[in-house]
Amino acid sequence: MSLTILTKEDLQEFKTDILNEIKNLLTSNKATTKKWLKSNEVREILKISPGTLQNLRINGTLKYKRIGGIIYYNYEDIVKMLEK
Repeated sequence: MSLTILTKEDLQEFKTDILNEIKNLLTSNKATTKKWLKSNEVREILKISPGTLQNLRINGTLKYKRIGGIIYYNYEDIVKMLEK
């Protein structure tokens, strides 16, 4: 069995690569031309489950507006969240 040692620098580089890839997905997605996105659009962009999106709302990581029974997310808030 071969072991590979990961350093903090390796993890930092991995994090940067993932964030860049997510940003590229966000900018290339046609839904990003809209200022406000529905939950299913956000889940599709971020590739997360409904429960994960709910946790992001509950812990205040991702701001949202509820209009009627529909939850909307500001595209700029999603980008800001990813940059943190």
